[in-house]
Amino acid sequence: MKNEFQHTTGNATHQPKNYFFDGIQGIIKNLSPSYFAMVMATGIVSIACFLLGMTLIAMILFWLNIFTYVVLCGLTFLRILLFRKEFLEDLFSHTQGVGFFTTVAGTCVLGSQILTLWENYTLALPLWILGIVLWLIITYTIFTTFTIKINKPPLEKGINGAWLLAVVSTQALAVLSAQLSEHFESYKLIINFFAFSMWLWGGMQYIWMISLIFYRYTFFKFSPGDLSPPYWISMGAMAISTLAGSLLIMNTPHAPFLLSTLAFLKGFSIFYWATGTWWIPMLIILACWRHFYKKFPLTYDPLYWGAVFPLGMYTVSTYMMAKAMDLEFLLPLPKYFVYIALIAWGATFIGLVHKSAKSLFAKKEKIKKEPLV
Repeated sequence: MKNEFQHTTGNATHQPKNYFFDGIQGIIKNLSPSYFAMVMATGIVSIACFLLGMTLIAMILFWLNIFTYVVLCGLTFLRILLFRKEFLEDLFSHTQGVGFFTTVAGTCVLGSQILTLWENYTLALPLWILGIVLWLIITYTIFTTFTIKINKPPLEKGINGAWLLAVVSTQALAVLSAQLSEHFESYKLIINFFAFSMWLWGGMQYIWMISLIFYRYTFFKFSPGDLSPPYWISMGAMAISTLAGSLLIMNTPHAPFLLSTLAFLKGFSIFYWATGTWWIPMLIILACWRHFYKKFPLTYDPLYWGAVFPLGMYTVSTYMMAKAMDLEFLLPLPKYFVYIALIAWGATFIGLVHKSAKSLFAKKEKIKKEPLV
């Protein structure tokens, strides 16, 4: 007897493929380097909810984020073992390689989440150390490769908003360092100096990269497909720079050298916030142009987590800057913006669930519908 699960040719019996297992393999093989942006997005939206009194939602997202981080670490490790060629191709690619900076940022945001929601610096410390190690490895591997590789893409094909993830990862380290410094009495000065140095370097990186990105999309042909979700990182990089600056302002009593730079810290934190705020209407207009005017399909892509993260980060950074500088008139802004971040997170998460289910079961469903042979 022959059916869709088993068919016989002569005396040989052939078992069907395990489509679920194949689906898992496909997910590992094609895992986007940018997937840790989900950890970044979930972590910062959770922190935003916690700061604004939505404790239950914050804790649900917290536990989900721990699970997500562990799963992504496992999948990445399996990809290195089983699909090393594809992993290295992504690592050395001008367009894909910068996605690995989400690993650094995701690690640090999870550490910040643990400190904010749990106040547990014992668990946050190893994440901070891991973040530093990953930052060193990824930064110098990627930018050294991009410099010395022979075949390089032209500017309009090689650079996009995802490059600013390098800035986000640097500032994420600054944020976590500033938070951790309060828990190490003997090393407060050193850790705050490290945080301040990373904050400055992140700002310099942004100036370099945004100049090229802005030049790319104002002087080269720009199609709807070019406006990928990571362009929202243009705003997110400024938002996390604002957050790092605000935390350093709060830390001035613990690090006297920061007191001499207080005016600089305040001025540049507002500068970063104002720049990030300017980006929001611009990005909304471009998104409307992409999806409504040009009819570009709105389908799930892991890169959309890179658009959710800036919304959550803008909420948190505005809240913390208002607290650090006594700008109480700004506080209504995060109270409303957090709902935008939550809606964006929910829509992207639904897209992830739908696409994952489709990847795992689509082929299996298809084979069931085939007629008997």
